[in-house]
Amino acid sequence: MPLVANSKLPTFERLRQDGENVLPGDIALHQDIRELHIGLLNMMPDAALAATERQFFRLVGESNQIAQFYMHPFTLKELKRSAEAEAYVGQYYETFDQIKEQGLDALIITGANVTQPDLALEPFWKPLNKVIDWAYDNVTSTLCSCLATHAVLQFRYGKKRQHLGYKRWGVYLHEVVERKHPLVSDVNTRFDVPHSRFNQIDREQFEDAGLHILVESEVAGVHLAVSEDQFRIVFFQGHPEYDTVSLFKEYKREINRFIKGEREDYPPYPENYFSLRLEAILEEHQDHLIRAKSRATKLPELPESIIVPNLDNTWHDTAEAVINNWIGKVYQVTNNDRRKPFQDGVNLSDPLGLKK
Repeated sequence: MPLVANSKLPTFERLRQDGENVLPGDIALHQDIRELHIGLLNMMPDAALAATERQFFRLVGESNQIAQFYMHPFTLKELKRSAEAEAYVGQYYETFDQIKEQGLDALIITGANVTQPDLALEPFWKPLNKVIDWAYDNVTSTLCSCLATHAVLQFRYGKKRQHLGYKRWGVYLHEVVERKHPLVSDVNTRFDVPHSRFNQIDREQFEDAGLHILVESEVAGVHLAVSEDQFRIVFFQGHPEYDTVSLFKEYKREINRFIKGEREDYPPYPENYFSLRLEAILEEHQDHLIRAKSRATKLPELPESIIVPNLDNTWHDTAEAVINNWIGKVYQVTNNDRRKPFQDGVNLSDPLGLKK
């Protein structure tokens, strides 16, 4: 069912141009179809702000649930932004006070860039925890992405993430380890998920916190887990929302950092992402660039016109299926009053009825 363009946020028009089903707000008002209101706490830096909107909005809009999806983006004022980004947020985003007043059926919390060794030292730490506390008591289910997962594990469960000593970066094979859970119903038992992070919450930490692990990788660790009640909080440690080109854009940024002298080494490839042919092309470009840089001659351009059309996406269909299952359960659990997170008679410790 469609996303509803309930504001003039440019992302709606971009998604419409990409072929997504986006319904004008004035038309949606005249249709007798159940509404689902989903918040997006977007903590990503300026350069990724709009792309993150599109990625999560697209996944929600591709759900096959019989509902119209109203998206409510907001952010935290403690996150440092450029004047342009501040103007964008001020024009198109809602405030947390507005979010609390109108209520939500579900909430998605994105990752964020960090600068401190301990998340509790970040300027967004306390305001983020206020959002998490409010959502736990007032929102049917909160989906945490990457950094948000690490923050919740530290804030609510006292489990601090561990630095890997390197960047976990690439596309990794995962396996469903709890096949009876509704979030992975009709999902491939093995599938890929992109990861991009320096830190990790280990399986033992999830288990010690009393959380339920649904999907993990032998290489990349736990990807999908849920809270004690099986649904109130959903944890992603990977990035299933990524576009096909997302890792390539990260790789390009790292090359530019090398060119500017911000990193000493030439960046390695994201693992399991480029084909052998593309790696050969990029290796040749690397040789030419390093040679030109050492000679102070004109640097060769990255061959994007060759790379981008030949990138494969091996994760989106499964990401779409998991989000569809998540939204379907939100739809079942919530009633018509969005300010009440659970229907009468639903066991708050087991909202999905898995213990029956």
